[in-house]
Amino acid sequence: MAPLQGPQAGREEPGASPRRFTWEEIGLRTGRGQPQQERWLVINRKVYDISQFYRRHPGGARVISSYAGQDATDPFEAFHIDKELVRKYMSSLLIGELELDQPSFEPAKNKLLVEDFRELNTTVERMGLLNSSHLFFFLLLLHIVLLEAAGWFVLWSFGTSPVPFLISAVLLTMSQSQAGFLQHDLGHLSVFSNTKWNHLFHEFVMSHLKGLSACWWSLHHSQHHAKPNCFHKDPDISMHPFLFTLGKTLSVELGLKKKKFMPYNYQHKYFFITMPLLVVPVFQLYSIYFIVQRKLWRELAWTLTYFIRFFFFFEPLLGVKGVLGLLLLLNVAESILFTWISQMNHIPMHIDYDSNMDWFSTQLQATCNVNQSLFNDWFTGHLNFQIEHHLFPRMPRHNYWKVAPLVKSLCAKHGIEYQSKPLLTGFADILRSLKDSGELWLDAYLHG
Repeated sequence: MAPLQGPQAGREEPGASPRRFTWEEIGLRTGRGQPQQERWLVINRKVYDISQFYRRHPGGARVISSYAGQDATDPFEAFHIDKELVRKYMSSLLIGELELDQPSFEPAKNKLLVEDFRELNTTVERMGLLNSSHLFFFLLLLHIVLLEAAGWFVLWSFGTSPVPFLISAVLLTMSQSQAGFLQHDLGHLSVFSNTKWNHLFHEFVMSHLKGLSACWWSLHHSQHHAKPNCFHKDPDISMHPFLFTLGKTLSVELGLKKKKFMPYNYQHKYFFITMPLLVVPVFQLYSIYFIVQRKLWRELAWTLTYFIRFFFFFEPLLGVKGVLGLLLLLNVAESILFTWISQMNHIPMHIDYDSNMDWFSTQLQATCNVNQSLFNDWFTGHLNFQIEHHLFPRMPRHNYWKVAPLVKSLCAKHGIEYQSKPLLTGFADILRSLKDSGELWLDAYLHG
């Protein structure tokens, strides 16, 4: 095995024979526990040194670092639109290739599954399932605008008494929730074939229609997709121990260490008054801080137009205090929807440290679906197809139902469970999972 060396020591010279590496060597370059903090990864058998580059990675340092020491071929294919352009920038990071006797991916035990998934990926591209319908997304945007207009119209036409106010709040909450799903599409580059257009419209929808930072969301959410339900790599999981303990591993660990940030054995009960009520209001405040800290002046301008537009339309009807109260109410209401919809696909699933599994297995063990129906598709922004979304994050949502049978077939071939459940069962499973984790923590806390 070659000794650890500085980031520049292994660079390939033009015209020279490529250096050869083993998975054992690559697995040591994770950026952790090393003097030089080297980070290497593999894409299509080529070895890249990202030790100096990872902090400049456009998708975020933590996203690319989560695959340091591992094969990143499938996430590379999943996240990037113009791969040839990206490869030009990658050429300066190339330091060699895998030894000829080394398998193309590690661990090699899933060789057939990985090969089958990559064949499925080719089939998906050949079928045009990564191509979006601009009419579909235009109609989505139109219905979002109409829902908001209807919310204003109800107050303007029928006054601000409790009934019309409640109807208006429901319409406005639906508008905000649906805008959240549309920005999610744009953030995943699944609306336009041009990355720049996705980013520009993402800013418009996220910042102007919702008052949040598109850049912050992209950096945060990409980490989740890279390693879902993996401690220290998925931010959706890593921040939970202060309020919740999730999964068997963390629950037992916290119990054995006598950690008690919260009475976790009651977390399935206090869940109702924590995350669902706090997520979006906290996001709103932190998002503004993030925009100012990063000096994202264009996003700041879009975000200001969100609040200006809201006050312009609703202040004459509700007054300043009424508008502030409505904003808070909408944030809390959307927070409830967002939390239940987003967590039903992940909290009940396997949660653990990263075990360097292949892309297909990583996504299937961390995600589940909710049964398809017209209402479920609309209400969840097609995130009832969470499995398909995680396997193909750039796929436009209107094509999930087309690829689902192919994914089910691949799961059946390799004996992998493909979970799909009713919507209410998905909600109930959040509480069941929290209860089970809380009991594991309590048992380890008291008897460990």
